[in-house]
Amino acid sequence: MPDVPIRRFLLRHGWLVAIAAAYLYIFPYYPKIHSANELPRIYLVKAIVEDHTFAIDHGVQQWGGTSDLSEHDHHYYANKAPGASLLVVPFYAAVTWSLGEPSLAETMWLCRIVTGVIPSLVFLWLLYGFLERYAPQPEIRRLVLIAYALGSLAMTYSLLYYSHQLSAVCLGSAWILALDAADRKRGRGAVAIAGFLLGSSVLVDYQAAFAVLPIAIHVLVRMRQARWTWAEIGAALGIAAIATAVPIAILLYYHAACFGSPLATGYNYAITYGSDHVHGLLGMTTPTWTAVVGTMVAPDNGFFTLAPWWLLAIPGGVVLWRARERGTVVAAAVIAFIFIYFITSLAFWRAGWEIGPRYITAMQPFLLPLVCAALASWRDRPLAIGAASGAIVAGVIIYSLTSATLPYWPDAIKNPLYEVTFRLLRDGAVAPSVGRVVGGGLLGIAPFLAGIAALVGWAIARASNLRGLALAAVIGAALIGAFALAPRDAVVADRAYANTLYPAVAQ
Repeated sequence: MPDVPIRRFLLRHGWLVAIAAAYLYIFPYYPKIHSANELPRIYLVKAIVEDHTFAIDHGVQQWGGTSDLSEHDHHYYANKAPGASLLVVPFYAAVTWSLGEPSLAETMWLCRIVTGVIPSLVFLWLLYGFLERYAPQPEIRRLVLIAYALGSLAMTYSLLYYSHQLSAVCLGSAWILALDAADRKRGRGAVAIAGFLLGSSVLVDYQAAFAVLPIAIHVLVRMRQARWTWAEIGAALGIAAIATAVPIAILLYYHAACFGSPLATGYNYAITYGSDHVHGLLGMTTPTWTAVVGTMVAPDNGFFTLAPWWLLAIPGGVVLWRARERGTVVAAAVIAFIFIYFITSLAFWRAGWEIGPRYITAMQPFLLPLVCAALASWRDRPLAIGAASGAIVAGVIIYSLTSATLPYWPDAIKNPLYEVTFRLLRDGAVAPSVGRVVGGGLLGIAPFLAGIAALVGWAIARASNLRGLALAAVIGAALIGAFALAPRDAVVADRAYANTLYPAVAQ
């Protein structure tokens, strides 16, 4: 029957289809917020296609400037790496030439789909096969990937036109393809693609460069373990180097065209935050305790607080170390250390309005094997998996609800989960969605929330059992309830909510 392949695909990858539906269902776009990070990227797309220039003067004049601009030789430029904009250019050109110039909102939707949603979905499919070496049980891999897609920084920055998740996809995909090639599961074509993706990660987001050397060393060690000859390694390195050089050459050309030198970036000429980048490499100095607390455990922005299931990487690292998968553990630990060092040594570590410490989004894929290993080691202890899944429930609640309301928490609000997200839900101020055709407010996003709840519940039940699911629900609710104990500043929160946040979201 013709529907058999479709049915077989849905039985095996229905979870991925459900994630795709969730990503496509909502569109958290609020013109009044005037997103500083996203708009300059859009201006660059339009400038390349419509004005045949990298200067974004026309966009700034038409829609207004933001804090993320650079100025050089009497022209405005985006102060970001250009990769996310360059990726959209052919798609935007095709739309413009066939249907006419899209509106700003339509352009925003296109940019988010091309650079966030589609790459993330493809990456999840690639991850599912790769993680089998750390968790043979498909139910464990599904649970971890659902947690990653819906309960981490990956969700927020798959839905927004930021570069962080796209750089994570480039780095993670390069790592996977290169390791597969090292294990002789893929040919030299995979080496070329991996090299191109490594270079593209820097074209997309400058700090992605920090992960390139650890990935290369891990792959080289794996090649030697797989008994590659030095001649084979030299040939592979040559292929990878040539492929990596292509996007790097594009980046250097962009710098020279915009700022007069291949080594000058937009940060050298940033209008608002230029002084923050003059210290050290990309603004790095030395870590501060305030930044460590603020990025790792603070209730308003902490990496482990907003997605506590990442703590499973610690016991998972022990499991893999004992299983002699030490290269994976070392690579993950080194990359995590480098990114955490980077963000905690920045004067601007808070990075403005955000959900979680977005500058370390690219390190997340490297922790997934460790999380998988932890849960797989408890395969005969369903209640242990259920208890651990309580942390997944909490992360999914936080990241899905913020995506469905306002995916930018103001940095001045101390308890944004309660003072922003829950308050917006109470007042029926939610993101535009497919459901608006049947009704606004909570009714419009009800299918989105119900679908996510059903998917997460099913995944936990399959990985543990119904008792494990019940335990996960209780622990997840308790973790969310604990946020009520976080400090609040009612005066600041009320003013921001009444004057800015509610009017922008309710629109």
